[in-house]
Amino acid sequence: MPASSPPGEGRSRSKRADAVRNQQTLLEAAAAVFVSSGVDAPIREIAARAGVGMGTIYRHFPTRADLVVAVYRHQVEACAEAGPTLLADSASPLAALRQWVDLFVDFLVTKHGLANALQSDSSGFDALHAHFLDRLVPVCARLLDAAVEAGEIGPGTHAYELMRGIGNLCIGRDSDPRYDPRRLVELLLRGLGSR
Repeated sequence: MPASSPPGEGRSRSKRADAVRNQQTLLEAAAAVFVSSGVDAPIREIAARAGVGMGTIYRHFPTRADLVVAVYRHQVEACAEAGPTLLADSASPLAALRQWVDLFVDFLVTKHGLANALQSDSSGFDALHAHFLDRLVPVCARLLDAAVEAGEIGPGTHAYELMRGIGNLCIGRDSDPRYDPRRLVELLLRGLGSR
């Protein structure tokens, strides 16, 4: 005889799953708005994109810093999880690396506004930065190694230095709408392939 679950437990699980899905949708909408409009974008713009009321955002994230940190962590995880998937599904390791770098650039645009959003909480920023390195450097290294093994790029490029270089190219994007770092990042990636 199968064990029955306590009354309301099934509903509670589906409610939790819905809440997680709704929060993921909210974080994805906020990330997209931060990429296009910066971390100072109006909360109403994020709410409209997510299809929720502003109260829903404030219920989950009482301050802008809370929202920015949650988006940051969400994007780190999305980038980390995308690496193996792109490697398995792309035409080549270099194509996977290019697609991953594109996601990484989106993430960096949000990250550059993070320090301002956290203001005086430098220890919080340092912890997030350590999380970022722990999760993303190994993913980038695996993509680079696969491209080297496939003969698409030469050996010797380290994940940290590539990520740092890409990060430096992304600085200033939010303060100058005429500057698009993607063009320079593409030149950098082409340089990897021409070794």
